[in-house]
Amino acid sequence: MARYLGPSCKLCRREKTKLFLKGTRCESPKCPIEKGRPPPGEHGRGRVRESEYLLQLREKQKAKRFYGLLEKQFRGYYTEAAQSKGVTGEELMRICESRLDNVVYRAGFAMNRPMARQLVSHGHFQVNGRRVNIPSFRVKPGDTVEVRGRSKGVGRIVENLSYAEGRMIPDWLGPDLKSMKVEVNSLPERNQIDAPVQEQLIVEYYSK
Repeated sequence: MARYLGPSCKLCRREKTKLFLKGTRCESPKCPIEKGRPPPGEHGRGRVRESEYLLQLREKQKAKRFYGLLEKQFRGYYTEAAQSKGVTGEELMRICESRLDNVVYRAGFAMNRPMARQLVSHGHFQVNGRRVNIPSFRVKPGDTVEVRGRSKGVGRIVENLSYAEGRMIPDWLGPDLKSMKVEVNSLPERNQIDAPVQEQLIVEYYSK
């Protein structure tokens, strides 16, 4: 599976916003965004003419990087959203949020989405009692995501849960941190998704 292997903080600097790719570092003074560092590249400090196309492109890139997706997969999600009966932008965000790696992160089992993707790939989670090791697996309302029995003693997961106790978990999930499981109450509405993305610009980008 293809994935980005470069510096995570460089992506945040490029998009000029926090994408929360480094866990607690993103909330510390060490975060490059907190330090006010410019975008990467020799023209990072220069003034860039922000055309309509550039704004749309940057918004699409921001959404991809926020969820850790590559172009082919993200484009496929957009196509699916465009063919649905709902509002295309909102459906796109809902599809991204329903990925198993995102649910694992949102529920507090991982410090960030890259870590959640790794934990899922290593087979530490099960959905409705069945082991799932595919990060892009899509959950549905009524599903139960749970840490597998022999994985409940994994130090990284236990440490993440202690950190998650002070973190806001979205209303569309019903976590039971003591039992290391989470119920998917529903798929999220747009106002329940805190992604710093203007999805309408993404729709405009792909509609051309």
